[in-house]
Amino acid sequence: MKLFTTIAQMREEREAIDGHLGLVPTMGYLHAGHIALARQAKKENAVVVVSIFVNPKQFNPGEDLTTYPRDIGRDIKLLEDESVDIIFAPTVEEIYPTGHSTYVNVDQIASRLEGIQRPQHFRGVATVVTKLFSIVNPTRSYFGQKDGQQLLVIKRLTQDLNLATEIRSVPTIREADGLALSSRNLYLSSQERQAAPVIFRSLCHIDQLWQSGERNGNILRQEIRRFIQNEPLAKIDYVSIADMVDLEELSIVNEPAMASVAVRFGKARLIDNILLEDIV
Repeated sequence: MKLFTTIAQMREEREAIDGHLGLVPTMGYLHAGHIALARQAKKENAVVVVSIFVNPKQFNPGEDLTTYPRDIGRDIKLLEDESVDIIFAPTVEEIYPTGHSTYVNVDQIASRLEGIQRPQHFRGVATVVTKLFSIVNPTRSYFGQKDGQQLLVIKRLTQDLNLATEIRSVPTIREADGLALSSRNLYLSSQERQAAPVIFRSLCHIDQLWQSGERNGNILRQEIRRFIQNEPLAKIDYVSIADMVDLEELSIVNEPAMASVAVRFGKARLIDNILLEDIV
């Protein structure tokens, strides 16, 4: 496995690669969800690059940039065990040199949900992802469904900017009790950790309602809220049932639709989603 920390190194290596290349962008502190992305990339490409970069541009003031969990040594060992070919782990100065002033904005779809709660978040995401695509030039790029809005934003920017990479999504990886894997789960106290699976249970609840024929968006959103509010430690940021084009809230819910939530447990802010679609 090779470890590169500069753009020049990564580009030189890319020029020497003839086969398909898969990119897995991460912010490090890897868990089984990231490993699932790397394994999928390994199946579909001759070479796999995992990027590790805690992107300061997607953190808003007062968020957890300085305390975001980091352990590059642990990450390297995990990726070696998965036979990943290349780790690209640039510094902040390498990605955003002095004088950097160019950003990528995705309208509409990025202005809702997380875009309301975390202004400028998706500007940072879209900018760094566009940079990574430019540097690594991947055939395919891999993202988890857990960050459902992010996945849709990246698909949109790739389409709108005619970027030459295929966006591949991988299903959310969960703990046995349904909690979606996230680096921020580390912030949960033991009591909060026991309470947090209420998020996924609420989504499963309204999926059952939808599968049974309930199509009223307001009723479905109210049911998610009612379910989560039964947990005293949970504080809801938002509940959404929206289309898969611009994330516009639906009054009548026909497929395809995404049900998504953001919920706080103490200092941990957790997001999750499911797709409402017919069971085949």
